[in-house]
Amino acid sequence: MGLDEYWKKRKFKKISEPKGEMKKTGQNRFVVQEHHATRLHHDFRLEIPASSEGGEWVLKSWAVPKGVPIEKEIKRLAVQVEDHPVEYIDFEGTIPEGEYGAGTVKIWDLGYYELIKRTSKEIEFTLKGKKLKGKYVLLYTGWKGKNSWLIFKTG
Repeated sequence: MGLDEYWKKRKFKKISEPKGEMKKTGQNRFVVQEHHATRLHHDFRLEIPASSEGGEWVLKSWAVPKGVPIEKEIKRLAVQVEDHPVEYIDFEGTIPEGEYGAGTVKIWDLGYYELIKRTSKEIEFTLKGKKLKGKYVLLYTGWKGKNSWLIFKTG
């Protein structure tokens, strides 16, 4: 995906979100941000190369309306959104009314992950966060639009 869509949606002179850039980091971090926007949801983000072939790193991002499951086998809808810059991993703040994503963003969990498998339709990983721990899968469904995935804990 890259960051073009992220940059197009934001007016950086009016907001405190980082503009960022794609870069090679290799830190394998993740973040879950609680986002009090039009509707409360959680944004799940993996620091990972922009494509499965490698390259520069971004935060691959999914909006999870009911939150990332803590218990095994609970499946939750995860709608893939635009890639975010790696610098967004530490972002907390308020996006002003009238701007894309308006509302308050705060970090709900932050940690590292170990990648087990990555294809265009499945990402399997182990989370090592303060709240989220264990094996998870993101599975592409295409249900209700091209960006629909499921996220669930397997171990």
